[in-house]
Amino acid sequence: MNLRIAFTLVCLFAASAFVQAQDLKFPGLDKSPLDAATYPRTAAFNNYMSEDDKKDLQIRVLYSRPKKKDRVIFGELVPYGAEWRLGANEATEVYFAQNVEIGGNMLNRGYYTMFADVYPDNWVLKLSTERFIAGTRNRDKSKDVVMLSLPVENVADSRESFTIGFQKVDDDHCNMLLAWDQVQVALPISFNPAAMSGEDKSPMDLVQFPANSRTRNFVDKADFEASAPKIRVVYSRPQKKDREVFGKLLKYGEPWRVGANETTEITLFQDSKVGGQEVKRGRYGMFAIPHADKWEFVIHTNIPTWGPPNHDESTNVATFSVPTEKTPKTVETMAILLEERGDKVHMIVAWDDTMVQVPIEF
Repeated sequence: MNLRIAFTLVCLFAASAFVQAQDLKFPGLDKSPLDAATYPRTAAFNNYMSEDDKKDLQIRVLYSRPKKKDRVIFGELVPYGAEWRLGANEATEVYFAQNVEIGGNMLNRGYYTMFADVYPDNWVLKLSTERFIAGTRNRDKSKDVVMLSLPVENVADSRESFTIGFQKVDDDHCNMLLAWDQVQVALPISFNPAAMSGEDKSPMDLVQFPANSRTRNFVDKADFEASAPKIRVVYSRPQKKDREVFGKLLKYGEPWRVGANETTEITLFQDSKVGGQEVKRGRYGMFAIPHADKWEFVIHTNIPTWGPPNHDESTNVATFSVPTEKTPKTVETMAILLEERGDKVHMIVAWDDTMVQVPIEF
């Protein structure tokens, strides 16, 4: 390639780049500019703060800020009874950096969008898990996780731009303030939500011997002494759910908590022999190591615990083995029975098609 051709190609490339650059159109300032509000405020510029003054981010809101511009806002620009995106452009987005409680609703850490049905005296505020939407049209309301009525406060000073801010109540509570024109609404937020568990898939249960010791306050006085409790077992009851339990779900040779969730607990109300081993009266944890033909049991004092991981073997007080048996029929939900057999009580543990019987003597 000679110099003239090379020079021509360079000129053509430069001209093409210049034309493309001329075609670029950079946006002007949005009439409803995007903004962010953080709580606490200083969390937005932690990199400027000393270590002692830094505050962990708890809430961040991303929203667009329309202006009043001599318009009547509520009742006209934002009609009463209509759903509003709490701003302009994209739906307002809030991020909670930790679990929070809003109006009795527990929200997990994460991102949500915010909307409100606007009325003269109250706003019905809604939070949704649906994201990346513009406004309210065709939004999926089945993803709403909060719906809360908030009273409207009429303030003396008119606010030109829609604004979201925060008001600290105490270390565990703040109010998110939503304000425009002469209207202000406060959304209470708790950073210390109550820990309320849902329904457990492996519900806890207990079995006691003698059986009427569970309702001892109902027995006749003549039977009161005979109904004194001797054994109590508290355990959680997993379900088979078409699974092969022993050898698959529960691997042979691996410790098992004899149930689910917390370690199964056995309380002996008097000195006893369990599986032929002497055990003093008291409250104990119980593990088992299943094998095809036997289970090895471990009675220990390492409770409360959540199963065998990191078990302290120095807490073991008795170990013994009992043979496995086939159940008369499939046991869908793991069960423990306390059955009197002569001068002994047999603790029968059964699940799927397998059971074992642990003799207990007093």
